[in-house]
Amino acid sequence: MFDFSSFLTDIYAIALTAVLTLSFIFLCIYYGLFHFRVGRWHEKKKDVESSGSLNKESLPGVSVVLTAHNDAAWLKENLVYLLEQDYPNFEVVVVDYLSQDDTPYVLKLLKDYYPHLKVVPFKEDVNLFQGKKYPLSIGIKSAKNDVLMLADPDCIPQDTQWLRGMVRGYTKKNTQIVLGFCGLKRNKTLLGALQQYDNLAYSTHYLGSALLGHPYTGSGRNLSYRRQFFFHQGGFIRHYSVASGSDDLFIYHNATKQNTAVALEADAIVSTECKRTFAQWHQQRMDRVATRSWHSLGSRLTEQILPLSNIAFYAAGIFLLLHGGLPWGMVLIAAVLKWAWQIVAMAQPAKRFDAGMVYLAAPIMEIYFIVANTFLILTPLPSNRKFKK
Repeated sequence: MFDFSSFLTDIYAIALTAVLTLSFIFLCIYYGLFHFRVGRWHEKKKDVESSGSLNKESLPGVSVVLTAHNDAAWLKENLVYLLEQDYPNFEVVVVDYLSQDDTPYVLKLLKDYYPHLKVVPFKEDVNLFQGKKYPLSIGIKSAKNDVLMLADPDCIPQDTQWLRGMVRGYTKKNTQIVLGFCGLKRNKTLLGALQQYDNLAYSTHYLGSALLGHPYTGSGRNLSYRRQFFFHQGGFIRHYSVASGSDDLFIYHNATKQNTAVALEADAIVSTECKRTFAQWHQQRMDRVATRSWHSLGSRLTEQILPLSNIAFYAAGIFLLLHGGLPWGMVLIAAVLKWAWQIVAMAQPAKRFDAGMVYLAAPIMEIYFIVANTFLILTPLPSNRKFKK
């Protein structure tokens, strides 16, 4: 039995216990609403039946748009998976921006076999801004269909039904944006495990937010919106001066509960390779946080609730152990319950998106990223790359 006699007269211990309890409750709710819910979410039966009734004539035309810059190796390996989609009416638009490798030759060869491949070449640097927003805008302008699918040369659809899977998101008439998931191929290294967890945690957060009616970002590797909607909203004009954010800022400024849907079924997923070096991965993560200054103060504070709750939970637990006001067994029980529910909740999207058993290390990974993300946010170094992936 636990002895609470000293605890009832210790104001300091009571305050720390309150912090521990509140943070514990919030974290458990978060794991349920985001990790568990995304992992277990399925399309409503009526939406599946409605989309399943679509025939070739009623399926909307689709334009897959991607930008390439010295991506010959990726295009040679991956582009055929986009071109071989089982879909009656689609095109693939590739903007070749200033490539100096074999990209033009690879695209020319593929175009001979696939007439629905459209190549938009750039041989002069006419981009007055950094980043890929201008080339991507030209690709969108060159597209002939209203439904756009955005991808990257290093991405592979998991299924030949990828276009159909994403198009199901447009079952509701007022849908203008469909958010998809881009997974990472398994890599049995520590760096691969870190990337796998980071991608899973980040993706379940923005997808979970969308399911809760608060979409705020998406992945440009698997993202769809209507061409008419893109131009009606002004495209990237509001943030052309920011090199990053072709996916983040456009979704942040224009996505709402009413016009945004998610596509999480197996046939709507794409995947890419893990970054090979820590420096490449660090640059990718820097690009992700580079646009946060454009988010409202309220949004930025909301994004910090999770790490702050984790800090509060562990700090309160440690101080209680050192102070001795609460029986150490109670603190241990709270920690074990939190870790157990966290692992169970994270296991759902990990299994759904074939991310391996990274969920078993979720408590350790979470602590690592609390520290790593704090340094990342406090010291974001600008990138001088002219063309951002």
